[in-house]
Amino acid sequence: MIQEYPHGHHESVLRGHRWRTVSNSAAYLLGSLRPDMAILDVGCGPGSITVDLASMVPQGKVIGLDTTSDPFEEGLKLAAERSIANVSFKVGDAKQIPFPDKTFDMVHAHQVLQYLNQDDRLQAIREMRRVAKSGGLVCMREADQGTVTFYPQLDGLNEFVNLYCKVARASRGEPNAGRRLHTWAKEAGFLAADISATAGTWCYNSPAERSWWSGVWVDRIEQSDWRDTTITGGHATQNDLDRLADAWRAWGSSEDAWYAIVHGEVLCQMR
Repeated sequence: MIQEYPHGHHESVLRGHRWRTVSNSAAYLLGSLRPDMAILDVGCGPGSITVDLASMVPQGKVIGLDTTSDPFEEGLKLAAERSIANVSFKVGDAKQIPFPDKTFDMVHAHQVLQYLNQDDRLQAIREMRRVAKSGGLVCMREADQGTVTFYPQLDGLNEFVNLYCKVARASRGEPNAGRRLHTWAKEAGFLAADISATAGTWCYNSPAERSWWSGVWVDRIEQSDWRDTTITGGHATQNDLDRLADAWRAWGSSEDAWYAIVHGEVLCQMR
């Protein structure tokens, strides 16, 4: 059974996803790319990273995999705008990847495992190992909500981060995935010697960044599937969410606003 992305694909969710590129969300793998690589991008969403990867392997190919075709139109449009022809998209489940063994030189997943329960995330990593070639790489990056830091220190944003983690864990996800990523790789069968673990960050401070990041979360709180899940799960009321949306607006309007989050990253070498 394919597991749907818990935040859904509301425009505010895709707005956050389409900002992501290789340089701001997968720079740790840049040194491993070759022009002729076959790459699978697991949990690709609207395909901004997928298309970016394809531009960097002009003699290769990149396939984006996601649980629904809903966001693929954006990826195909982006590829057409950039005249990139070596990219395609396929519906499939990370826990049962629809490709034969040893198909890809690189298998990449960004912000996927944190939404899965323990058994499913290990199965997903094992599947990524299965479809990666000998000598290839499995590359994974996950945010760690426990590292979120921001200024000004608004109580509403602290409350939001705590609520986000509570909702994630209620669905058996792990919001502090980044710090655990290398251990999950070992549990899924990689040797410690074959895992390179690093960290990356997202940071928002400029006026444009503050406006964009706060706007994404105001709209996700007010309109996305996360709002419905939070209320129906009894984790917060509509009044609570209204207050948290206002806290994001207050943060975004502050000329001193600054926000950062650390991500765990692993490059796992296939033997």
